[in-house]
Amino acid sequence: MAPVTCLLTYEVKPERLAEFEAYGRKWITLINAFGGQHHGYFLPSEGASDLAYALFTFTSLADYERYREQAMADPVCQDLFREVPTLIHRNDRTFLRPVLNGLET
Repeated sequence: MAPVTCLLTYEVKPERLAEFEAYGRKWITLINAFGGQHHGYFLPSEGASDLAYALFTFTSLADYERYREQAMADPVCQDLFREVPTLIHRNDRTFLRPVLNGLET
C-alpha cells in the first residue's frame, strides 16, 4: 500500500481570509481524527495572491476514500462543507505520491 497525499489549491475570497484560516484549522483536526496526517494550510502572505494550499496524507487511497465516506456522514464536516461557498471561489484537488525520506528501500 502506497501513501497518497492530497494537495488542495483554493482560490480564496480575499475579504474572507480570516474565516478561511479558522475553517482550515478545523479541518486539520478532523483529518487527523479520521486517520490522516495533515501537513497544514498555506495562506497568502505577501502580495496580492488569492491562492491558498492544504496538504494531507493518508496511508493509502482506500484510507482516503474511507475518510471521504465518513466525512459525508459526519455533522461537523457537513457544517464545514456548507461554509465553502462563502469562503472560496473554487478549489482543485491533486493526488500525489509522496517521497518521505532520503533512503531508497
